[in-house]
Amino acid sequence: MIGSECWCWDSVIDLFPSEPEPFSLPSPLPEWPPGQGFATGRISLGEIDVIQITKFESIWSCRPLRGKSKGITFYKPKEIPDGFFCLGHYCQPNDQPLRGYLLVAGEATSPKSEVGYMQESVSESPGLIKPINYSLVWSEDSHHDCGYIWLPNPPMGYKAMGFMVTDRLEEPNVDEVRCVREDLTESCETCEQLLSKDSRFSDTFQVWSTTPCQRGVFYRGVHVGTFYCSTYSDFGEELDIACLKNVSSSLNAMPNLDQVHSLIKNYGPTVFFHPDEEFLPSSVQWFFKNGALLCREGSEKGEPIDYKGSNLPSGGINDGAFWIDLPTDDDARDHIKKGNMESAELYVHVKPTLGGTFTDIAMWIFCPFNGPATIKIGILSIAMSKVGEHVSDWEHFTLRVSNFTGELWQAFFSEHSGGRWVDASELEFIEGNKPIVYSSKHGHASFAHPGTYLQGSTKLGIGVRNDCAQSKMFIDSSTKYKIISAAYLGDGVVAEPCWLQYMQEWGPTIVYDSRTELDKLIDLLPFYVRFSVENIFDLFPTELYGEEGPTGPKEKDNWLGDEIC
Repeated sequence: MIGSECWCWDSVIDLFPSEPEPFSLPSPLPEWPPGQGFATGRISLGEIDVIQITKFESIWSCRPLRGKSKGITFYKPKEIPDGFFCLGHYCQPNDQPLRGYLLVAGEATSPKSEVGYMQESVSESPGLIKPINYSLVWSEDSHHDCGYIWLPNPPMGYKAMGFMVTDRLEEPNVDEVRCVREDLTESCETCEQLLSKDSRFSDTFQVWSTTPCQRGVFYRGVHVGTFYCSTYSDFGEELDIACLKNVSSSLNAMPNLDQVHSLIKNYGPTVFFHPDEEFLPSSVQWFFKNGALLCREGSEKGEPIDYKGSNLPSGGINDGAFWIDLPTDDDARDHIKKGNMESAELYVHVKPTLGGTFTDIAMWIFCPFNGPATIKIGILSIAMSKVGEHVSDWEHFTLRVSNFTGELWQAFFSEHSGGRWVDASELEFIEGNKPIVYSSKHGHASFAHPGTYLQGSTKLGIGVRNDCAQSKMFIDSSTKYKIISAAYLGDGVVAEPCWLQYMQEWGPTIVYDSRTELDKLIDLLPFYVRFSVENIFDLFPTELYGEEGPTGPKEKDNWLGDEIC
């Protein structure tokens, strides 16, 4: 549907908006150890090759007539190599550094025997083809500025990868973009909303970033870097564009083991713990050596765990038949709860993502004990005595690295049952390109910046505090780490430890008498938030009322799947 209302500018200041400055990491990229396809700038997806373009030329900047949004700018790729073609255009918010990419595609140069091929038969039709023509899906036309968004119309059996943007009402040349044969594509979905525009003359216009619908170790969808746009009325479940599919079976661009070590050396974050943290991390082996017990259903007495975890039950499902607990002696329990910074290390899981065009380096940290929560109610903060405690705590953060260049692209910070991706441009760095990770007091959730983060109702100021700050207690993961899994490298390259195969709970199930503690807080609530007791309790995270023992890294959904969008 085509819009006609002028909405791009609402003042003279907006006539010439400043464009975002490009972002670059604090230090130049190193020379990576030699290998096959990692950081060569070009990746084979089977029938087609792709190159990542990060240099852009702006086309059109716009913003809603009313509202706080600073709008978005649309870009086209610059310096496309000969033999490669644009698949669509890119856009991003104006209040962020210029930080994105577009994939351009060309016919594959490597024989299929070299890259592997997953398809049983090869089509005689070309992988890339020009569109038939374009459909104008949105336009803004004023004497100040003009912008037009076009959808390429592919021939039958082909898919468009993205939209094209122009600053004049003239259909783009079909030579400017390529569509991709349908069997070389995967479906994609919207991710982050970049713009939403209400119009008096048409339906709501929206612009979104996209991501492959299925993501994880075994999925082959490749993010192209393009955007999706639509009017509210025609926003269906299936998008008009697709993402690429890696049909090569070799994952030729993934880093080898030497390159993985080099990536961790260059990007391994420094993890800072709160200055008042009482429950610090340790190595798993230290935890086992200092009295952790394997308990089983029907037995009153736990058994000591071998320091390698070789007597832990292996594989299967978490059926509650086994769990790990602290030693029964009070002094030994208190000792093990405090952890041991000297032994602590990050446990690294390396895996392909986005069809092998990126590498995820998930870094897991183990703490023998999770401390009690601090409840925030308005301006009041009340430390709990037991609520929130549990034996063992597994937390993680993930570095996402481009396999085109080896550049750190994003980092994921796990925050209890959730988390979020943070672009490299928003990270704090220390010693070159090493990000900083802040571990919250008692709960050990990961955050990109210091401060207090509320888990609960931020609007009402009610929930559990996550306090983060720098201190003299930290772990440099670029030196204190152990790679525990990298299955894509093949059998025997990385030996997984025995304890990683333990799929049962790392702590006993606890049901807190949280109602007694929380009931005492009700009288402290400001008058304007005094609902029924039941409504108040609904504002707190569910883990306050009980905690099943946490499971280990390999039992988590993100071990084979993706983090959240």
